[in-house]
Amino acid sequence: MPVSTRVMNLSQFLTESARRYGDDIGLVWGEATWTWDQIEARATAFAAALRDRYGMVKGDRLLVQSANCNQMFEAAFACWKLGCVWVPANFRQTPEDVAWLAGSSGAKGLLAGAEFADHIAACDVGFTVTIGGEGSDDYDTLVAEHMGREVIPAAVDRDDPAWFFFTSGTTGKPKAAVLTHGQMAFVVTNHLCDLMPGTGPEDASIVVAPLSHGAGIHQLAQVAHGVKTILPGGTKFDAGEVWRLIEEWRVTNAFTVPTIVKLLVEHPAVHEYDHASLRYMIYAGAPMYRADQVRALEVLGPVLVQYFGLGEVTGNITVLPPAHHSANDAVMRIGTCGFARTAMQVQVQDAEGREVAPGDTGEVAVIGPAVFAGYHDNPEANAKAFRDGWFLTGDLGHMDAEGFLYLTDRASDMYISGGSNIYPREIEEKILLHPAISECAVLGMPDPTWGEVGVAVCVARGAAPEAGALLDWLSAKVPRYKMPKAVVFWEEMPKSGYGKITKKLIRAELIARGDLAGV
Repeated sequence: MPVSTRVMNLSQFLTESARRYGDDIGLVWGEATWTWDQIEARATAFAAALRDRYGMVKGDRLLVQSANCNQMFEAAFACWKLGCVWVPANFRQTPEDVAWLAGSSGAKGLLAGAEFADHIAACDVGFTVTIGGEGSDDYDTLVAEHMGREVIPAAVDRDDPAWFFFTSGTTGKPKAAVLTHGQMAFVVTNHLCDLMPGTGPEDASIVVAPLSHGAGIHQLAQVAHGVKTILPGGTKFDAGEVWRLIEEWRVTNAFTVPTIVKLLVEHPAVHEYDHASLRYMIYAGAPMYRADQVRALEVLGPVLVQYFGLGEVTGNITVLPPAHHSANDAVMRIGTCGFARTAMQVQVQDAEGREVAPGDTGEVAVIGPAVFAGYHDNPEANAKAFRDGWFLTGDLGHMDAEGFLYLTDRASDMYISGGSNIYPREIEEKILLHPAISECAVLGMPDPTWGEVGVAVCVARGAAPEAGALLDWLSAKVPRYKMPKAVVFWEEMPKSGYGKITKKLIRAELIARGDLAGV
């Protein structure tokens, strides 16, 4: 038995940066700036308010419904100082969705932007603190009242929960993955080691995604090394504003998803502002289509970093650093999401949990210190997610002889047509080679003859080609049994609150629009 399982409280990352770089700017939001000392003082004051006004103690949960802002940034550290659990919601969800999160997480209180009145009304919690509101329960009022009060960080063990990280809920209700103090300390160290080596207090990081999920993990790593964080001022993504801020603050790293990288690279502002400071454009959430990858490399240079990782493993499964990206097909390992992250072990396994041979397809499984502690209050999901200590990702893929992983699809995205397994991604890659196609998603839809058939939903760059002409063009590149039966053109793809194109949303939209008639 170990003598102790105690670990550093995550709030110490902020305390140490304030200690060493106190007068330096640590956070920028729009035109406002805060030094590390100011952030630490405000986070401590809010922790005191949670403790003294609302009775929050170690293990209590604070649900957060907020767009990116300095208060949200600070509140995470305030929670951790008390040993409480930060429970951020995707702020674009409905009041009913967030009310369900409040109940399922057992949240004691709610921190919410004042503009989310309906969400506040829907949540059955003990107290609510507003951001940008009025009265004694407003965040900034509480911070002012409690400024200077002492808060001694709670003692925490490795497996004490720090963050309930809600999955995107591709099937059913979102599940709360329990991220712990010890696990997250490893994740932060690993991010700095594998994703952005050499990052330190002279650097700057821009946020182009909600802090409630992957971007929040990324920014915690920045705090750990005294790196300033830049929050764009608006709540909507503005590619021009992002490039302006990159130039102004000499931004060196960004974390986002492939669809946002695509929007940034294709926006004319990329040529209007100086982005030579950018060393790491980190993308995750889905593999990047090859056509988009080549375009990004041509425009940005050798700065792309891909990682594969779910919320349950906090992004820590594989990494593909800049040296392994190339616009030259003869040099690039096309389709790979990289190799195992430092101190993590990755396998491709069959249905019985045996590692398959290089090149064979199976389910991606992972073990290591970045794996979460399980789903909160969900033993059934935990039983399905783990096998012999391995976390089962639900992603299908294969590995080459040198350990580079290639994702085929989500297990749930595969469909069976005429008895054959069809993996949409390889078809999508081919369709995206067509010069008139900007985005594409292929789904399996029910069919009385074949069981399921493929439907390709496409967004054109300009005028959409005829569906029949596109299928004729595709037929030379895809075996007949893999050919989609129909093509649908939309003005834009529905995207999740994190900017990802999800099959769940597209499937629902297809049905709602009635676009499957005649398929």
